[in-house]
Amino acid sequence: MLRTRIVTALILAAALLLVLFAAPPIAGVAFFGVALLIGAWEWARFAGLYAPAARLAYVAACALLGAMSWRATRDTAQLLNLMFVAAAWWIVALLWLSLRPTAVSKIAAGLAGMLVLVPTWIAISRLLGGAPAPGGAALLMCLLLLVWAADIGAYFVGRRWGRLKLAPQVSPNKTWEGVLGGTALALLVGLLELRWLGCPSVPYVGLTLVIVCVSIIGDLTESMFKRVAGLKDSGELLPGHGGVLDRIDSITAAAPFFVLGLTWLGVLR
Repeated sequence: MLRTRIVTALILAAALLLVLFAAPPIAGVAFFGVALLIGAWEWARFAGLYAPAARLAYVAACALLGAMSWRATRDTAQLLNLMFVAAAWWIVALLWLSLRPTAVSKIAAGLAGMLVLVPTWIAISRLLGGAPAPGGAALLMCLLLLVWAADIGAYFVGRRWGRLKLAPQVSPNKTWEGVLGGTALALLVGLLELRWLGCPSVPYVGLTLVIVCVSIIGDLTESMFKRVAGLKDSGELLPGHGGVLDRIDSITAAAPFFVLGLTWLGVLR
């Protein structure tokens, strides 16, 4: 299982690097757009939509909202407004996880999917266009590396030393020891990224800690919806990983906060 997981991850990483650094920025925007639409197809099951026509309708609704948001967020103020809305949603998600993780209606799940997927695509698109090529791709890679470091550190430290359960009602395998391992590895990556970004070290370390925290919330939120829907994985597209949502759940929470943080630090304008 671990071998399959690693092979799939390496193939995905190679494809991503080709799209980001060997193609124009619009290719990356399209790549993640397709990924998030596949994510919408998978999320439709959380909302109780199983018939192909119903799932396609949900995907179409997400695509329409994405197109409208793309047009509206050409203005920086509107972009930031959308990112603040997304950030507010993730605070609500944290409260949801903490207080009522089993109370999920189909309508709430459907609306939550739109609040998760649409701002993620806009945030990624903004990062890709935030600096001349390949600078935008490098900004996105900074985000991805932080999220991946948090995930990898949590996975291996949790497997080796994990004892204290983080959220047993939602994801029984996640532990506080894993959180510490993921945080440590993400901080190391964040310190390395500072050399390229050239922004103040203390604020960026603070942003790194925020990214770690919200990436965990993103992971747990998807787990909550899967558990209530009776699903082990969001899909079967990626061997060893499950569905697309299983691979990008942490990114969906981290991307809006990363855009807000880089804007505040003056890296994005």
